Amino acid sequence: MTAAVCRITFPSVIRSFRSRALRRFFEEGDPSGLSVPNTARVGRLVRALDDATRPEQVNLPGFHFHGLKGARRWSIRVTGNWRITFGWDGADAIDVDMEDYH
Repeated sequence: MTAAVCRITFPSVIRSFRSRALRRFFEEGDPSGLSVPNTARVGRLVRALDDATRPEQVNLPGFHFHGLKGARRWSIRVTGNWRITFGWDGADAIDVDMEDYH
Protein backbone atom coordinates (compact mmCIF):
# COMPACT_ATOMS: atom_id res chain seq x y z
CA MET A 1 0.00 0.00 0.00
CA THR A 2 1.36 3.44 -0.91
CA ALA A 3 0.56 6.77 0.63
CA ALA A 4 -0.56 9.52 -1.68
CA VAL A 5 0.63 13.05 -1.03
CA CYS A 6 -2.07 15.64 -1.30
CA ARG A 7 -0.93 19.21 -1.81
CA ILE A 8 -3.51 21.80 -0.90
CA THR A 9 -2.91 25.35 -2.00
CA PHE A 10 -4.72 28.32 -0.61
CA PRO A 11 -5.22 31.61 -2.39
CA SER A 12 -3.03 34.44 -1.19
CA VAL A 13 -4.64 36.82 1.28
CA ILE A 14 -2.35 39.64 0.18
CA ARG A 15 -4.09 41.15 -2.82
CA SER A 16 -1.89 44.17 -3.56
CA PHE A 17 1.42 45.79 -2.64
CA ARG A 18 2.54 49.41 -2.62
CA SER A 19 6.19 48.40 -2.29
CA ARG A 20 7.62 46.72 -5.39
CA ALA A 21 10.61 45.42 -3.41
CA LEU A 22 8.35 43.81 -0.80
CA ARG A 23 6.18 42.26 -3.53
CA ARG A 24 9.24 40.85 -5.27
CA PHE A 25 10.51 39.43 -1.97
CA PHE A 26 7.11 37.86 -1.22
CA GLU A 27 6.58 36.39 -4.70
CA GLU A 28 10.14 35.50 -5.74
CA GLY A 29 12.19 35.48 -2.52
CA ASP A 30 14.46 38.26 -3.86
CA PRO A 31 15.54 40.46 -0.89
CA SER A 32 17.77 42.77 -2.96
CA GLY A 33 15.43 45.79 -2.86
CA LEU A 34 14.56 45.63 0.83
CA SER A 35 15.87 48.43 3.05
CA VAL A 36 16.36 46.25 6.13
CA PRO A 37 19.05 43.64 6.83
CA ASN A 38 16.82 41.15 8.68
CA THR A 39 14.99 39.63 5.71
CA ALA A 40 14.12 36.49 7.70
CA ARG A 41 11.95 38.64 10.00
CA VAL A 42 10.34 40.34 7.01
CA GLY A 43 9.53 36.90 5.63
CA ARG A 44 7.90 35.78 8.90
CA LEU A 45 5.83 38.97 9.10
CA VAL A 46 4.62 38.79 5.50
CA ARG A 47 3.80 35.06 5.78
CA ALA A 48 1.80 35.73 8.96
CA LEU A 49 -0.06 38.52 7.17
CA ASP A 50 -0.74 36.25 4.22
CA ASP A 51 -2.13 33.56 6.55
CA ALA A 52 -4.46 35.98 8.37
CA THR A 53 -8.15 36.34 7.57
CA ARG A 54 -8.54 39.60 9.51
CA PRO A 55 -6.05 42.25 10.68
CA GLU A 56 -6.18 41.28 14.36
CA GLN A 57 -4.70 37.87 13.56
CA VAL A 58 -1.27 39.46 13.16
CA ASN A 59 -1.48 40.81 16.71
CA LEU A 60 1.23 38.36 17.75
CA PRO A 61 3.99 38.70 20.38
CA GLY A 62 6.86 40.77 19.03
CA PHE A 63 4.92 42.11 16.04
CA HIS A 64 3.85 45.35 17.83
CA PHE A 65 0.58 45.40 15.87
CA HIS A 66 -1.45 48.60 16.01
CA GLY A 67 -3.93 50.61 13.99
CA LEU A 68 -2.83 53.86 12.38
CA LYS A 69 -4.60 57.07 13.28
CA GLY A 70 -6.83 58.67 10.68
CA ALA A 71 -6.78 55.74 8.26
CA ARG A 72 -8.10 52.20 8.02
CA ARG A 73 -4.55 50.87 8.00
CA TRP A 74 -2.51 48.79 10.41
CA SER A 75 1.16 48.39 11.19
CA ILE A 76 3.56 45.66 12.34
CA ARG A 77 7.18 46.36 13.31
CA VAL A 78 10.09 45.13 11.24
CA THR A 79 12.87 47.04 13.06
CA GLY A 80 13.14 50.15 15.22
CA ASN A 81 12.11 52.49 12.38
CA TRP A 82 10.72 50.20 9.69
CA ARG A 83 7.12 48.96 9.61
CA ILE A 84 5.00 46.86 7.31
CA THR A 85 1.74 48.74 6.87
CA PHE A 86 -1.40 47.45 5.24
CA GLY A 87 -5.08 48.04 4.65
CA TRP A 88 -7.84 45.44 4.71
CA ASP A 89 -10.69 44.74 2.33
CA GLY A 90 -13.03 41.85 3.12
CA ALA A 91 -10.72 38.91 3.75
CA ASP A 92 -7.70 40.38 1.96
CA ALA A 93 -4.73 42.53 2.91
CA ILE A 94 -4.30 45.39 0.45
CA ASP A 95 -1.70 48.06 -0.27
CA VAL A 96 1.00 46.27 1.74
CA ASP A 97 3.99 48.56 2.14
CA MET A 98 7.26 48.81 4.03
CA GLU A 99 7.76 52.30 5.46
CA ASP A 100 10.35 54.18 7.46
CA TYR A 101 8.14 55.35 10.31
CA HIS A 102 10.35 58.04 11.82
